[in-house]
Amino acid sequence: MPTKVTNEILTAAIEGFEAQKTRINAQIAELRQTLSGGPAKPTVAPQPQKRKRKRMSAASRARIAEAQRKRWAASKKAAHKPKRKLSAAGRKAIIAATKKRWALKRAEAAKAQSRVGKKPASGKKVAIKKTALARAAKKIGAAAAQSATETGGQ
Repeated sequence: MPTKVTNEILTAAIEGFEAQKTRINAQIAELRQTLSGGPAKPTVAPQPQKRKRKRMSAASRARIAEAQRKRWAASKKAAHKPKRKLSAAGRKAIIAATKKRWALKRAEAAKAQSRVGKKPASGKKVAIKKTALARAAKKIGAAAAQSATETGGQ
C-alpha cells in the first residue's frame, strides 16, 4: 500500500537533499584543493553580477548630440522642397482659357440640342444666340491673348 505524501514527509525530504548537497559541495571543494594545490574556491556559483554601466564624458555626449542634430537638419532639408507659387498673370491665363473652353462646350451643346430638339419658331432667335456666343468667345480669346502678352507668352 503506497504511503500518503504529507507536508512533513516533503519537508524531511528537502532537508535530506540539502544535507547531501552540502556534503557533495564539501567533497568537490576538497578535490579542487588537491588538484590545484591552493585554497579551495567556493563551489556555489555566485549570482551573475550586473554589468557596470559605462560612463560617458560630457564632451562625448556633446559630440554625439551635435552629430545627431546635423543628421536631423540634413534629413529635414532634403524632405522639404519650397512650395511652388502661381503668379497672378498665370492664374488669369488659366481662368481665361477655362472660360473659353466652357463657352465652346456650351456652344456645341446648344448646337447639338438645336439639331435634336424642336426647331425654333423663328430663325432670328438662333441667330441671336449664335452671335452672342461668338461675341463671348471673341471676348474671352482677346482676354487670354492679353494675359499671355502680359506674362511674356507663358
